[in-house]
Amino acid sequence: MADKSGFVSSEHPVASAAAATTAIDVIPGETASVCDSHLEAHFGGAEIVRDMVVGLSDGLTVPFALTAGLASLGNSRFVVLAGMAEIVAGAISMGLGGYLAGRSEIEHYDSEYAREEKEVRDVPHREEQEICEIFEPYGLDRDALEPLLNGLKANPTQWVEFMMRYELNLEKPDASRTWISALTIGGS
Repeated sequence: MADKSGFVSSEHPVASAAAATTAIDVIPGETASVCDSHLEAHFGGAEIVRDMVVGLSDGLTVPFALTAGLASLGNSRFVVLAGMAEIVAGAISMGLGGYLAGRSEIEHYDSEYAREEKEVRDVPHREEQEICEIFEPYGLDRDALEPLLNGLKANPTQWVEFMMRYELNLEKPDASRTWISALTIGGS
């Protein structure tokens, strides 16, 4: 959840559950959990900043180029009106582009999710091998991963979500992001 500064604090739910149930004495009279959780502040507004940069870069470049080109006509009223018309048209165009980009991201995620569901259902042995390949660079072999594999096999929905996040590096896009992106880019 983001605080007023736009930073997101994260606390691992498993660590919090462990902290609530298991405590050990570290210093006499004080306790700490075995899996002591911690909060980290992360900036949560990167998408809005990205949209603002895109909107501002286009919103400044094109009107400047248009007015610079029209300035040679010698009619300052025409130059100002044409520049203002381009700003409005550019805002609409960029806002629409931001909206369509957000929709495309959602559709891409949904199609990849459907493909992963099919793979988990139809070729689970290949998906298990892909998990082993994900963890191989960290020195974990199939024997070490067996509890993870069994846990994921017991819950196909979590298995698909795991593959989306760690195989494809995709996180479910927020549906409201399309409008936020459109308004941010268009308004910038």
